[in-house]
This record gives sequence, structure tokens and C-alpha cells, in this order.
Amino acid sequence: MAHANILVVDDELTIRNTMRAYLEQEGFAVQTVDNGIDALQAARTFKPDLIILDVMLPGLDGLEVLRRLRQESDVWVLMLTARAEEIDKVLGLKMGADDYLTKPFSPRELMARVEAMLRRGRLLDAGEPVLAFNALRIDPSARQVWIQDREIDLTPIEFDLLYALARHQGRVLSRDQLIEQVWGYDYYGDERVVDVHIGRLRKKLEETPDAPKYVITVRGVGYRFESSA
Repeated sequence: MAHANILVVDDELTIRNTMRAYLEQEGFAVQTVDNGIDALQAARTFKPDLIILDVMLPGLDGLEVLRRLRQESDVWVLMLTARAEEIDKVLGLKMGADDYLTKPFSPRELMARVEAMLRRGRLLDAGEPVLAFNALRIDPSARQVWIQDREIDLTPIEFDLLYALARHQGRVLSRDQLIEQVWGYDYYGDERVVDVHIGRLRKKLEETPDAPKYVITVRGVGYRFESSA
């Protein structure tokens, strides 16, 4: 996991320097910037494997940076939010953030999140077979999803959620089980992170997201994948 590139975007010098010190101690290559414009430029030139992005930035805020990033990149994004700004967490996830961390946070918590996110790309064995369900095809090796001849553009989290559900077709998976399978660590946040990403997945996958055919809500329990669509 060492040698991955990490971009830290925060307008507070102390926070930037602290995160840089801990990340570099673990062997990561780190670049830091203090504003949104520089963040977008660094994302293109530094080619980070993961971006730690604060919501509260001068000028171009973190949510707008995220929106622009998602137009051109599926890089892992860990949003930093203030404890009182609950709306920013939900908005960030809906706009494509992979996870969020609430300030103040401990360096240990930060490292757990970073290492877990970077591990996710290695969770799938390259030898896993393609899953085919009528019109829907899921290729875990290529991390691609197709409906008939149309490729569905999913973020890494959306793909992992779909794959976890599809591997257990017909079985209900709780939010805790999905967090364990997809996030792969002792998650510090709340279960809504699953609901938000499922909502984004449905908008891309389902013809009618409010009446899904593939990813079914089992009220009070979790989600189930149906293969008969």
C-alpha cells in the first residue's frame, strides 16, 4: 500500500502538515494544496490514488471540487466535514465521495480510513468469474458493468456494492454486512453511507430508480439483489 500518491486539500496549514507527516511516515507520497483550483490542477498532474478533500475551502468549495472531479475521474475521495455540518456529509456522498471523516479526528482513524480505501481495489480476485443475469453482466476482473450493450459507469464503491449484492443474489444483506464487505474495516460513520451509495447506484442501473428491479430494499433489514429483471 506504500508508494500510493495521496493529495491533501485543506486550507488549514496545521491540518495539512499533520496529515502529511503521518501519511509520509507510512510510506505514501503526499502533495498538499490549500484551495479548490489548485486541487483540480494537482489531481491532473500528481495523479493521486486518493484525495483527502475538506468541504470548507476558500473560493471553490470542496463539494464543487468533487463535482468537477467526478466529471473526469473515479479517484478515491475521502471528504473532511465539520461535526455540525451533517448536510455536507450527505451531499458529498450523493455527489460521489467514497467516504467522509468528521473533524476533529485522530491520526489513527485517518490512517485506518486511508489504508482501507486503498485496499478495496485489491479485494476482488482477478480470477473471479463474470456474473450474468439476463441483460445485466458484471465483470469483477475488469470492474465493468453492462446492461445489454451499454456500459454503466459506476464509481468503485457503487461497483463493490453491486458486486457484493449480486454474489449473494436473492439473499438479504444488512447495512452492517455491506459495510463489512465493501468498506472492509471497523466503520466509524453511520449506516446512511450505504443508503446514499445505493441511491446513486440505482439512478445509474435502474430504468425507474423509485421502483427498482435489481437492488431491492427490504425495509428494516437491508438490501437484496434480484436477478430476474
